[in-house]
Amino acid sequence: MSNDNIKAISMFLDGEGRIKQLPAKFAKRLLVLEYLAAKFSSDRNYTEKEVNEIIDCWHTFGDYFILRRELIDNHLLCRTPNGARYWKEKIVVETPDTE
Repeated sequence: MSNDNIKAISMFLDGEGRIKQLPAKFAKRLLVLEYLAAKFSSDRNYTEKEVNEIIDCWHTFGDYFILRRELIDNHLLCRTPNGARYWKEKIVVETPDTE
C-alpha cells in the first residue's frame, strides 16, 4: 500500500496502525480493507480461527465478523464454501513484452 493511501485512511487508524472505524464511503472503506488484507500472506492457508486472530490484532472496535465478511465480499480473501480454509490470492502482474 502506498504512502498516499495510508495517508488517505490515517483518520481511520489509531496510533498503533489498528483500524478504529470502518469508513462509510466505499472508496475509503476499500482502502481500509486492502490495508487489512495486506496483513495476510498469499503463500499460505488460514483457518477461520487464524483469520479472526489476525483481524483482532488489527482493529479496535471488536467486530471481526464484519471485517472478515467484507474481506471475502470484496474478494480480498477467499474461502472454501464451508469456511474451513481461507487464503489470499496471489496477484500476478503481467508486464508488456518489450522485444
